[in-house]
Amino acid sequence: MIIRNARIPDAKTICSLINYYAEHDKMLFRSMADIYEAIQAFIVAEQDGKVIGCCALAVVWSDLAEVKSLAVAAEERGKGVGLALVTAAVDQARQLGVPRVFALTLEAKFFERAGFTVVKKDELPMKVWSDCARCPKQDECDEIAVIRDVPA
Repeated sequence: MIIRNARIPDAKTICSLINYYAEHDKMLFRSMADIYEAIQAFIVAEQDGKVIGCCALAVVWSDLAEVKSLAVAAEERGKGVGLALVTAAVDQARQLGVPRVFALTLEAKFFERAGFTVVKKDELPMKVWSDCARCPKQDECDEIAVIRDVPA
């Protein structure tokens, strides 16, 4: 498995991976326009020339970044792909000099295995909530906030 920065030809697969989980109410839908706009933030896992997973790292502020849009092909789940992607995102945060990363997730146990700690959502700064304004579940959010320090 190769973990690498996403490229334009990966956009369609990234969108399909994310929207598969969105259809199952596990994450937010992303349009192709959203994917192209954020393509530089995406990391992909590739196996035998095929993209099998993705995630993005979005810098929120000088001291905080978010791991977003983590999606792994259903047939590849449980094989370490998600952990490899999150590890790469944390490493990218380290390279950028961002000391902490967080995620909003329905899979808190996965993130805990990756070194994150569950925190109350209100402990995150207000600037984190920009995506929430367009979320259909904003009034009844079921996501869990997780955060971790980035090793120097």
